[in-house]
Amino acid sequence: MLNKQVIEDTLNAALSTGGDFAEVFVEDRTNNGILMIGGKVESTMSGRDYGVGIRIFKGFNSVYAYTNKSDHDSLIETAKKAAAAIEGTQNIVTMNLEKSKVNNINNIIINPETIGKTKKVDIMRRAYDTAFNYSDLVTQVTVNYTDYTQNIMVANTEGLWREDTRVRSRLGISSVASKDGEMQSGFFGPGASKGYEFFENLDIGHYAKEASRIAVTMVNAKYSPSGKMPVIIDNGFGGVIFHEACGHGLEATSVAKGLSVFSGKIGQQIASPLVTAIDDGSIPGEWGSYNIDDEGTKSQRNVLIENGILKSYMVDRLNARRMNMDITGSSRRQGYRYAPTSRMSNTFIDNGKSTPEEIISNTERGIYAKHMGGGSVNPSTGEFNFAVMEGYIIENGKIKDPVRGATLIGKGTDILTKIDMVGNNLMQSQGMCGSVSGSIPANVGQPMIRVSEITVGGREGEK
Repeated sequence: MLNKQVIEDTLNAALSTGGDFAEVFVEDRTNNGILMIGGKVESTMSGRDYGVGIRIFKGFNSVYAYTNKSDHDSLIETAKKAAAAIEGTQNIVTMNLEKSKVNNINNIIINPETIGKTKKVDIMRRAYDTAFNYSDLVTQVTVNYTDYTQNIMVANTEGLWREDTRVRSRLGISSVASKDGEMQSGFFGPGASKGYEFFENLDIGHYAKEASRIAVTMVNAKYSPSGKMPVIIDNGFGGVIFHEACGHGLEATSVAKGLSVFSGKIGQQIASPLVTAIDDGSIPGEWGSYNIDDEGTKSQRNVLIENGILKSYMVDRLNARRMNMDITGSSRRQGYRYAPTSRMSNTFIDNGKSTPEEIISNTERGIYAKHMGGGSVNPSTGEFNFAVMEGYIIENGKIKDPVRGATLIGKGTDILTKIDMVGNNLMQSQGMCGSVSGSIPANVGQPMIRVSEITVGGREGEK
């Protein structure tokens, strides 16, 4: 993507005012997207994004600049402009740039760019027809198709020089059901680090029916009761609560600044002994997986919490300096316009020993959150508020009537300690995670878990 001499000259220019580390990141990305509403293609998007980011460290401080020009003179100019923010004399670094091989964990069989839009629309239409025809109560179905190919190169003054290609594919299906002036929605968005073969092997009918089933079930449901009670959160996207309320607090981005409730707690009991939580960007084919992170470090499995004990954080190169810790292959960014920092990849609570049937039968009364929706979190405190997309009452160890309008309100640190049953049915689900380095693909996941007590927000008067 850039030749060795251009990289070396750019890195040297970046150190011209006293920086002690410099890095060049190149991105060449093609995006394809199609939006279908009401069975009609509303819009299509195809584009290419190309640019170069240059980052400089001096001690614990960093400077970042980017450009979409990659000729030698433009890169030198950009590097020198970035270096101007650092005061000092030129730091001469002997670089031994040698391009190293990147081991591929995501096997791409069919490049999506070789597939015409007609075939992609056919996939979407199958999803639309199945979802819309599920019930007369379904009034609107929206289908989103996405694929992209991202070629990257990372090189730095420590001699690292690596190139990689990332391909991701995703289908989003959203259904709305209406009855008596009320509307409820259901959504599924399966995705993977795979090519077009992902869509050919995807059970589109299953996800389309599920999106509509949730919408129809909830529009017919009564309102949820409110108060403090046990809550069972099902597997898959239920892991979004851990991701938001706890996962962000384990990223060095907040830990290094002392802004996380988990800062300085390595080795301490922060969760129930039943809880083991992992971030693993090296799972082949998963939506949040990658061969190397955006600093060129190989992806790896990071055990964050083991049997309730905080074991590690997710650490990028700059915060590794600040925290005096090893990097963990967790540095990510949306693209070349963003400086990288520590971010989650595939983050999940690991399997426990209980079966889902045992968890439900051992719950006298509570709420069963089968599918979670969106929510909000205060990252500095871990306080959260999440909507339950599909919920049910549990009475005498049995799943009873569906309920709508339930919200789960709590604090991540409290919820971790109140998990008293963990299932054996781990599942991953896909989403997009936003933070200071942009929006990135990330998996959330867990087996079914039971929290002994959460505040459930519902309709006033419902008990």
